[in-house]
Amino acid sequence: MFPIIPANSAAEEAGNQEGIVCYGHDGSSYLSISNLVSDAGVVASDTAGLAGTTRVNLAATEYGGDKGIFGFGEPGPTAVTNLVSNAGVVASDTVGVGTARWGLSACSYGEDKGIFGFGHTSVEGPSGFKSTTNLVSNTGVVASDQAATTGTGRYGSSACEYGEDKGIFGFGNSGSRVSVTNLVSNTGVVASDTAGVGTARQASAACSYGEDKGIFIFGNDGSPCDITNLVSNAGVVASDVTGVGTARKAPAATQYGGDKGIVVFGNALPNTNISNLISNTGVVSSDVAGIGTARYSAPACSFN
Repeated sequence: MFPIIPANSAAEEAGNQEGIVCYGHDGSSYLSISNLVSDAGVVASDTAGLAGTTRVNLAATEYGGDKGIFGFGEPGPTAVTNLVSNAGVVASDTVGVGTARWGLSACSYGEDKGIFGFGHTSVEGPSGFKSTTNLVSNTGVVASDQAATTGTGRYGSSACEYGEDKGIFGFGNSGSRVSVTNLVSNTGVVASDTAGVGTARQASAACSYGEDKGIFIFGNDGSPCDITNLVSNAGVVASDVTGVGTARKAPAATQYGGDKGIVVFGNALPNTNISNLISNTGVVSSDVAGIGTARYSAPACSFN
């Protein structure tokens, strides 16, 4: 006889079902709110009283297969982190490990681990741009700085998973906006720069879709833009696609529903709370009317 396979097994293998957006800035203050994203891509209203230090320009990634972690950011900068349970509950601060910085990004790798990478220490000049990385174990423990650093030091990058167990960092600002990318192996090793494809920009968002592909979307190329770049399951970044959704910078993006994505919030001069769904074939939908407090630089990750 054939084994009985639970109905949700395929979804579980594809990826996490829900997402969470936390923290951020509304233009006047740092926020202590979160918004859950359902397995159908519906953004919930604000949940107030978020645990942990309120901050902006931090990063987030899934880990452990069904949990998440938020880390680093400013003011400070700081290196504190906050774990997210598989029920979407954000824990209080964990004392920071690694170089305190802001404007970094994060993604998962190896199916159940994560990596924080790049960022800015607020030191003036080139020495403030970092290519520092910190691995996250499958139990949510953040490691100290990796001894080897690879890639152009920069801030304002974004990152996502691809190929089911690998990751990619892309774009950012190293004194000027760049379009370089750096692949992450399934053991957390960051590769040297790949020459940029697409418009150089910073403050974009990125997430995975379709189980094994990724997308970079929106950002700042001198002004808020509506550019997207798809990432194949081999980590190859495609040329620009333009003109879907309201142009904005510093939005949040996360996987949901196992194989789809969503982009929400961001600064469109002014801040906005609109969202755009991403299908499992990488098609970005038109704007969905906003729910929650309009804000920017509020990162997101998937869970459950």
